[in-house]
Amino acid sequence: MMNTRHLRAGIVFACTLFAGGLLAAPPARAADTNAVFNGWLAAQTNFSTWSADFVQTRWLKVLNQPLVATGHVWFAKPNRFRWELGNPAQTIAVRDDTQLQVIYPRLKRVERYPLTGAKAGPLGEALGLLDAGFPKNRADFDARFRLLTLQSTNDVWRLVLQPANAFARRVMPAIQVTLSKTSFALLANEMQFPDGSRMRNDFHHATLNAAFPAGLFQPALPADFTVVNPLSP
Repeated sequence: MMNTRHLRAGIVFACTLFAGGLLAAPPARAADTNAVFNGWLAAQTNFSTWSADFVQTRWLKVLNQPLVATGHVWFAKPNRFRWELGNPAQTIAVRDDTQLQVIYPRLKRVERYPLTGAKAGPLGEALGLLDAGFPKNRADFDARFRLLTLQSTNDVWRLVLQPANAFARRVMPAIQVTLSKTSFALLANEMQFPDGSRMRNDFHHATLNAAFPAGLFQPALPADFTVVNPLSP
């Protein structure tokens, strides 16, 4: 059976891509919804890579004050990403075509989550939540998400999304995506977890179509690192 606790830990640290207390909003008019989706999808054709600095805020029920950290994220179409939290990086989450790796440099430890074989289904569904800010097309989006609310506030659009897949909803019940009203650039995302905790990433200094270093999504690990496979029996 899929170990949901370990899977959720991997997903959280992967975002460490992408909300309890999500703002309620009236249902969006069909015209507004179509206009936003058309603009959002059109914006995806303008780049093949995206990177940004981010400020991450986590609200945990056991703490009175939120945890705040900074980092950097790289994304390459269709679904490769690398998140580094802290400077120097305390946690690195990197996805290529075959696996998700969560690396802890100080602990000399790496957790590996396979994206191929029998376990790829549930994990793939959950990881699909992390690129919610970069929809491939409307059909792909509609297959993975339901739009709960669409809000217009000042210069931004805020979309509250619910995963369509039942397993993915157990990992992450809701996602809020904040987009620029003019460029439809991804400005922030906020995730809600089943225990009531929340995590928000605010993105800054975004760069499009930069050439990434070779090996960015397949980092070489020192020989003294311990490799752990949390989903193995």
